[in-house]
Amino acid sequence: MLGKPYSIHRQHWPEVDQAAAAEDEITLVVQVNGKVRDRITVPVGISEAEARQLALSSEVVQKHLEGKSPRKVILVPGKLVNIVV
Repeated sequence: MLGKPYSIHRQHWPEVDQAAAAEDEITLVVQVNGKVRDRITVPVGISEAEARQLALSSEVVQKHLEGKSPRKVILVPGKLVNIVV
């Protein structure tokens, strides 16, 4: 055993630390009329209202809204905000 009191094949597998693997932020895709216009980085536990507010306040989205107010805002939690004009 090359001078060691143990062999590597008798060692335990490492344990997974789920807390270390968890992400703090996610990227939401923002669409205007079905076309990707922006991506915003938000905290994982963001509420629907906050996600809508951040998406609507984006400068890129405001440019594509052309001063119009959205008819509908569709949110897929953790993935996507779709704004229909």
